[in-house]
Amino acid sequence: MTTQNTSGPLAGIKVLELGTLIAGPFCARMLAEFGAEVIKVESPDGGDPIRKWRVLKDGTSLWWSVQSRNKKSLTLNMKHAQGREIARKLALEADIIIENYRPGVLEKWELGYEQLKALDPSTIMVRLSGFGQTGPMKDLPGFGAIGESMGGLRYVSGHADRPPVRVGVSIGDSVAALHGVIGAMMALRQRDATGGKRKGEGQMVDVALYESVFNLMESLVPEFDHAGVVRERTGGSLPGIVPSNTYTTSDGENIVIAGNGDAIFKRLVLAMGRIDMAGNPELERNDGRVRHTQMIDDAIQAWCDTQTIDSALAVLKAADVPAGKIYSVRDMMTDPQFLARDMFEQHQFADGTPVKLPAISPKLSATPGHTRWLGPTLGQHNDEVLQSLGYSAEAIAAMKQDGVL
Repeated sequence: MTTQNTSGPLAGIKVLELGTLIAGPFCARMLAEFGAEVIKVESPDGGDPIRKWRVLKDGTSLWWSVQSRNKKSLTLNMKHAQGREIARKLALEADIIIENYRPGVLEKWELGYEQLKALDPSTIMVRLSGFGQTGPMKDLPGFGAIGESMGGLRYVSGHADRPPVRVGVSIGDSVAALHGVIGAMMALRQRDATGGKRKGEGQMVDVALYESVFNLMESLVPEFDHAGVVRERTGGSLPGIVPSNTYTTSDGENIVIAGNGDAIFKRLVLAMGRIDMAGNPELERNDGRVRHTQMIDDAIQAWCDTQTIDSALAVLKAADVPAGKIYSVRDMMTDPQFLARDMFEQHQFADGTPVKLPAISPKLSATPGHTRWLGPTLGQHNDEVLQSLGYSAEAIAAMKQDGVL
C-alpha cells in the first residue's frame, strides 16, 4: 500500500510570487497546490486586480479563491525603499521567484535576475511576459489574447467565413503558466544536481506568452515551409483528419465524434447502417477520406438527425467509437466520471458559506496536491512573513504607519 504524503512533493520549496492577474499567479498556484510555500506580494492599494474580476462574493472574486489557494498574501509598497528591501530578502531566501512584470521593471527595483544572481548564483527566476526578455517587442504590453493571436491559435479558431474567435477562457496565459511550471521544475532539478540551494547552478526561465501558444501549433510550420500550406479556420472539424467534427442531435445537443482512425471509421459507419461507406475503398484510409470530407460529414449529420444525444452516445459506445457531448459546467457537476474522479472539492468561506472548487490536477498517487486554504485576504500573512524575516512587532507596526505595507 502506498503511503500518502500530505505535505506534497514540493514541501520545503519556497516560492516568491511577484505578479498579478493570470500567468504568473497560475504558475505559482500549481506549485502551492503541491506543497510549496508561496508568498504572494501584493500592492497595499487593492492587491491583485483579479480580486475584482468576474463573479464576486462580498466584494472578492470567486476566481480568487482558486487562483490563490494555499498562498500567503504579503502587502508591500514597491515604491518604498523598505518595501523593495523586504522583497529582496524574500527573493534571496526563495528557491524559485515567479514574476510577470514587463521586462525591466524588476531591474529598476534592483530585483532583476542578474542582480539577484550576483548575490546568489543558485537563484531560479521564472519570468513570464508577453514577448520574452529579448527582441524588439520585449517592452510592449502583452496579454494572453495578444499571445494567442500572435502565436497562431486565434487564426485557426472559428469558421472560415467569419472573423477568428477566442477560446472562452484565458488559454494563452494558462498555457504560459504551465510552461513556467515545467521550466521551474527543470531548473530546480538542474540546481539540485549541481549542488543545491546556495551552491547549485540557478538559471532564468524566460517564458513568452506568444511562444507558449506557438508551441502548441502542431505541424503548422513544416506544412507551410515544405508545402506552402497555411492552415485556415475549419469550424468544429479537425483539418486533414476525417472524420472529427461537431454534429447536432435531434434534441439540439452538440456531439463530438472522432471517427478518424481507419478501423474506428469502419465501426462508425457500420453503426450508422452505412454498409456502402464501410465497403468503399476510397474511404479506407485517412488521405482518401479527406477528399470526401463533406460527403462523410453530411452522412454523419444525417444520422445524428435521427438520434437524441443519449441514443447517439449509446450506439457509439457500443461500437467503440470515441464520442462525447459538449459539456457546460452544469453537466460537469453531475457527471459520473467527474464525480468518480473526485474532481470537485467542498470548502467553506470564512462566513461558513459552502463553495465547491475544482480539484487539483494532475493526480499523483503518492503525493497528491491539497487545498490547505482558499485565497487569502489582502495582507493576511503580513505579520507571519515579516516575523520570519526577523522583524519585531514594533518594526512591523512602524512599517504599517509609514505606508510600507
